[in-house]
Amino acid sequence: MKNEMFVEFASVSENESFARVTVGSFVAQLDPTMDELTEIKTVVSEAVTNAIIHGYNNEPGHHVAISCVLQDDGEVELTIRDQGIGIGDVDEARQPLYTSKPELERSGMGFTIIENFMDSVEVISTPGKGTTVHMTKQLTNSKTVCK
Repeated sequence: MKNEMFVEFASVSENESFARVTVGSFVAQLDPTMDELTEIKTVVSEAVTNAIIHGYNNEPGHHVAISCVLQDDGEVELTIRDQGIGIGDVDEARQPLYTSKPELERSGMGFTIIENFMDSVEVISTPGKGTTVHMTKQLTNSKTVCK
């Protein structure tokens, strides 16, 4: 492991941009391309928004946790976790256009976007206990920093 960070914040929609900037700033030390950085920041937005809107039903008083590990070979490991209501059927939730909140005019593309931008995506969810989304992305020309 090269470097690691962990942050936890209140489950309010205003913190989605904080999460994007925090992870983007941390990953920037590997010197990703602009496209890679944009993709990582986008998946953070999608996963954090899912946690707030779907995991916690947009109710304050909860927390979202993010951990990010930068590996020596330029791989980024990103984990976003909530302790919300969980997902009953993860396979269904990962289908394009699926949304559990159609009344909010959600597009249902969150997991599809995440899967397109990351190299691997694992979703672990237990109804009543929460959801963890673990993702990895290998940066193409990451900067090697001394250990």
